[in-house]
Amino acid sequence: MTEPFFGNFDLASLTLWLFWIFFALLIFYIQRENMREGYPLEDDDGKPSANQGLFPVPDDKTFKLPHGRGDLTVPSGQTPERADLPLEKTAAGNGFPFAPTGDPMVDGVGPASWAPRRDIPELDGAGHPKIVPMASKEQFHVAAGRDPRGLPVEAGDGAVVGKIVDMWLDEPEQMVRYLELELDPEFGTGKRLLPLTMARIKSDRVKVRSIFGKHFAGVPLHAAAHQVTLLEEDKICGYYAGGTLYASAARQEPQLG
Repeated sequence: MTEPFFGNFDLASLTLWLFWIFFALLIFYIQRENMREGYPLEDDDGKPSANQGLFPVPDDKTFKLPHGRGDLTVPSGQTPERADLPLEKTAAGNGFPFAPTGDPMVDGVGPASWAPRRDIPELDGAGHPKIVPMASKEQFHVAAGRDPRGLPVEAGDGAVVGKIVDMWLDEPEQMVRYLELELDPEFGTGKRLLPLTMARIKSDRVKVRSIFGKHFAGVPLHAAAHQVTLLEEDKICGYYAGGTLYASAARQEPQLG
């Protein structure tokens, strides 16, 4: 009488080994999918890194973007990084900081850096711009807290540079993202957006600590009156954030708490 095949075969061991094989393949797949942005690796000089890691770069995958915004192919179709930045190395090896060689707030480097995002507004689920001025939305009003419209704007050096004329909303999230200020002629012309996180709304003024009066004329402009693009947002936020370090030489010195 012949012995059945599974008579001396350990099915439990087979199940365990199949699980480990599946788990290893899953990790390999997830890691490759995680490499669709930012790969292949580059060193500090923008050259291909000598150590690319254990996993190969995944094959191209094309995503169809909503609202008629075309296709996006990654990893090969990534937006090129900014090149020829006014920075110099502070040490021969990789991993050391770079020092600005010009005006870092204007050049957009260091804390003031911005990424080359698409120059189009972020859209909501219905295909409309997400961030819009409150003046264009009659259904929104300030229900609680202090309304900053009409308050003067005080810079980090105490200069009063203008006044708040509107608030820009993230309509789907129903929250304020930016304040819009109109500059006094001696500090520039036109209107600028001010990230709410970089402002402090007080009873009699709006305080902006990160930059000084002379810097407001250099705040990046937004081209359209009723919308702001992803690229413009990055430049605006980077400018204010960079001022926290670069607005004055004293801020770049060691600080004692």
